[in-house]
Amino acid sequence: MNVRSVSVTERGRRLASRLPYPSHHGRLADTVRADWHDVDGWVLFVAVGAAVRVAAPLLAGKDRDPAVVCVDEAGRFAVAVVGGHGAGANDLAREVADRLGALPVVTTATDATSRIALDQLEGFTARGDVAGVTRALLDGRAPVIDDTLGWPLPPGLVGGTGPERVLVTDQAAEVAPGTVVLHPPSLVVGVGSSTDAPPADLEGLVTEALGSSGLARESVGEVATIDRRATEPAVVGLGRPVRVWSAVDLALVQVPNPSDVVRAAVGTPSVAEAAALAAAGPGGTLVVPKQASATATVAVARRARPRGSLAIVGLGPGGGACRTPAATAAVREAEVVIGYGPYVDQCAELVAPDAEVVRSPIGAEEDRARQALAEAEGGRRVALVCSGDAGTFAMAAVTLGLLPPAGDPRPPTERGDPDIEVIPGVPAATAAAALLGAPLGHDHAVISLSDLRTPWVTIESRLQAAAETDLVVALYNPRSRGRSWQLDAARSILLQHRAPATPVGVVRDAWRTGQHVELTTLGDLACDTVGMTTCVIVGSTATRGVAGRMVTPR
Repeated sequence: MNVRSVSVTERGRRLASRLPYPSHHGRLADTVRADWHDVDGWVLFVAVGAAVRVAAPLLAGKDRDPAVVCVDEAGRFAVAVVGGHGAGANDLAREVADRLGALPVVTTATDATSRIALDQLEGFTARGDVAGVTRALLDGRAPVIDDTLGWPLPPGLVGGTGPERVLVTDQAAEVAPGTVVLHPPSLVVGVGSSTDAPPADLEGLVTEALGSSGLARESVGEVATIDRRATEPAVVGLGRPVRVWSAVDLALVQVPNPSDVVRAAVGTPSVAEAAALAAAGPGGTLVVPKQASATATVAVARRARPRGSLAIVGLGPGGGACRTPAATAAVREAEVVIGYGPYVDQCAELVAPDAEVVRSPIGAEEDRARQALAEAEGGRRVALVCSGDAGTFAMAAVTLGLLPPAGDPRPPTERGDPDIEVIPGVPAATAAAALLGAPLGHDHAVISLSDLRTPWVTIESRLQAAAETDLVVALYNPRSRGRSWQLDAARSILLQHRAPATPVGVVRDAWRTGQHVELTTLGDLACDTVGMTTCVIVGSTATRGVAGRMVTPR
């Protein structure tokens, strides 16, 4: 979101400075009035009454107003005032509260009662009498659910006897009072085009293809095409995510209308039909065969199930203060959350009430990764969580290492490839370094002392190299009950090249309950006080103690 904050007092200014948004101090009403529609959200450091008086004359409609969140003078509450669902004020209030250590105040009825919000269902577009059907749900009256596609619905959306009705369809449908139409992203538009095809021509062809078959534009989840057309303005201009396939992959897809001319031009007998079916995945069907204009071809396929996604999420070292907004969003949107038990607990407040939670024991990394991939391939939104940064001694490498190699001989219609995204987090070394001062201010190495996956002789050689080249060394996994001697051995290696007075920082449970920060020296390092949740940072010959901090100058 494009968010701006406004403060009117010095205390408010200090609170605003802790948020990652452009801020303005003073002239609250003039500032908001001048730029009301230029931003997605406002964070106002004033009382709710003042926020209401400023915003009320500017309100134009739920579909046009920005989000408004206000924060009290003491920074205790972040209140969603305007645009709870549609503009994202509820999520903005939670984000602001996370960053300020405040309490989010969300009064939207569905949020307050943990009920389904029809206009916020992930993966659906809602049309019709959303307010009326939502009132029925809040009153305990379950609507009739008419799912013409057999599309998976959230567990909290349970059918009843009505009289309200929820229609799940990818067909264009008229809406009536007491009815909500939910359009899932079940359609894929396959596109082939000539170079520099006019965007208006392709847009018109897509509109005609959908309209002639009675299909809803709202159910188009993505556009699929050959890789050489990935950035074509006409393709990008369709306003949907673009998924691309190589000519080799597309040639593996059986289509009803192959073309020798297309094969000679791009190396595959079909682009539009093959791309649509490839993106539709296992069980997908062609619902609109190839239609052509002078510059483009279009085909439409229907998915048999949602396309799954897997977010490999680095939660950072501790609570919300060091968690990225991207990590927060990934966990909140997940249907399945998988992780080592304590890491799942670390983000428990973000997990949706109807999400499935899978806690696994320590050491079961590959089992977690395989289950996460299987759930995503089955069409579910999955968050695989870990602490720190997902790509640093964590789950990203394990999970991505299980993917099939390039050149998978299966046709893409059989693969069910999910979207996979690695969400970065604050690494343990960085979190520990911030508490110590600036020990990583110059060149440094990060080395894990765990020999469960790496032979000790390899770890030893890396420690020797880091010591000989005078790098600051951040030690991960330094010691556990089952590995009690490795830290002593590492210390001995480093002492061969560093003076006993070399500064060492020992940080246990960084940014968590029980946090402990200690400055010591390499000679005095008490290895038996270090555990698995400790990060040890050993300085270089340039590292110094400065005002009680550990600093390595640049």
